Amino acid sequence: MREINRIDPYEAAELFTLNHFPNCHGALLAGSIVRGEATETSDLDIVIVDGNLKSAYRESVIEFGWNIEVFVHNLTSYKEYFKSDCERARPSLPKMVSEGIVLRDSGIMEQIKQEAKDLLEKGPGEWSTETIRIKRYFITDALDDFIGSTIRAEEIFIANTLAELVSEFVLRTNGKWIGTSKWLVRSLRNYDEEFADQFVEAFDTFYKTGDKSKIILMADEILQPFGGRLFQGFSLGK
Repeated sequence: MREINRIDPYEAAELFTLNHFPNCHGALLAGSIVRGEATETSDLDIVIVDGNLKSAYRESVIEFGWNIEVFVHNLTSYKEYFKSDCERARPSLPKMVSEGIVLRDSGIMEQIKQEAKDLLEKGPGEWSTETIRIKRYFITDALDDFIGSTIRAEEIFIANTLAELVSEFVLRTNGKWIGTSKWLVRSLRNYDEEFADQFVEAFDTFYKTGDKSKIILMADEILQPFGGRLFQGFSLGK
């Protein structure tokens, strides 16, 4: 358990920015603190925009009793990160910027925040028919391994792979952003609370009891509208 010996998070963010980036063009505090979801181990996510920098970087420090993750950009690099985040359908930086509380502003942050909000509202690019076909194959492959495995240690990690593949498939075929780790479930809940509950129950049942049936049924149900499992006739690079 981390010792709680830290100042107010907003004051800490202000002081950090003042001490390390006194001449920056913009800064904001994002993450679980501003969402009201902070836990005992939450850190401070601070985004800095400084037109004097040549390139972007990320750094982790501990100051004022807080773990601080700082994401530093110039006036063009944030656009490149926005673009790459959206291309992989995991809009980490746009989300931080859109929800962030401005700490410092030379007059640019409203525009940057609006750029982030516009990208988030637009959603990720639509999957092509070929991409869907490829994803169906990889889910089928993992599902076959999962069904056939009798080694508990292997089953656990195949299930982990299926969780990533199935959640990605559901979200992307419905035009939604994806996530990993805690954001995997949060992304599913943002899409459909009922399906998210079904998803969690299926994997929780397997991890607790070894019963695979709910995971298998769920995977088949999400594949069915797109033609079901795919093996026969699949090829890549032929």
